[in-house]
Amino acid sequence: METRHAANDEQARYWNADEAAHWLVHEERYERMLAPFTGHLLAAAAIGGADRVIDIGCGTGSTTRAAARVVTAGDALVVDLSAPMLRRAARRARQDGLTNARFEHGDAQVHAFRPAAGDVAISRFGVMFFADPAGAFGNIVRGFRPGGRLAFVCWQNLADNEWIVVPAAAAAQHVALPPLDDPAGPGPFSLGERDRVAAVLGAAQLTDIAIEPVAESLWMGPDVADTVAFLKATGMGKSLLRDADPPTVARVSEAVQAALEPYVTPDGVQLGSRAWLVTAHRRGRAAASTAWQ
Repeated sequence: METRHAANDEQARYWNADEAAHWLVHEERYERMLAPFTGHLLAAAAIGGADRVIDIGCGTGSTTRAAARVVTAGDALVVDLSAPMLRRAARRARQDGLTNARFEHGDAQVHAFRPAAGDVAISRFGVMFFADPAGAFGNIVRGFRPGGRLAFVCWQNLADNEWIVVPAAAAAQHVALPPLDDPAGPGPFSLGERDRVAAVLGAAQLTDIAIEPVAESLWMGPDVADTVAFLKATGMGKSLLRDADPPTVARVSEAVQAALEPYVTPDGVQLGSRAWLVTAHRRGRAAASTAWQ
């Protein structure tokens, strides 16, 4: 695994410390939660057997492995800020016998992509954390071959995502919610506005931009108690409860548990989610259009 420079220092620290450890502990849960979006992403990317794929922010590598299985005459390159998660992703690829996947530790904003390094770049919820998103996308597409394309999924606005609104609203009865992320700064909902996605990609000299809404049910856990424990262990949960005393933490837990009860199904706790499925091409592609849908 090769290591490159990171420009986004705050996010680099975040994804190489407690948050990475949390994701590794809950790897299977996160994969089950996000699995519904993988099919949308791969279908939109239309990966061919000889393509060279760039996976941005791969997490523990399930999308990378899925792409590597398709590109039997090509390869899959991963670039991610989180060294611990990359090590897990590389191990998973070795376990699956995938020799055409490469892993590089670095920041896609400044990563030195080799010329013509990729035919298609993909990302499943990994592109919302750029300090300079237009610069990052511009840097990524400069590594494309002629006609190179981009496909990713990102969350719509926080208010449109039940999986966070329901527990947060319950918790807010007992503790003050932390300030919302700056919509212009890195964070899970930084690309929540459709117009901003289009503006960022246009500034990165991408064209043929298509932005489609996708709604899926997220599996949050096998039961309410387990889901509450998981939510409290997330970065958002820890931030929310950092200054709360034990009685307040207990009240928050009870409130969130009550709020989740209506969402229990035979398969566990299910909450709604909304994302954008985005595709674009490098400017200069034949018959390109600047319109977005």
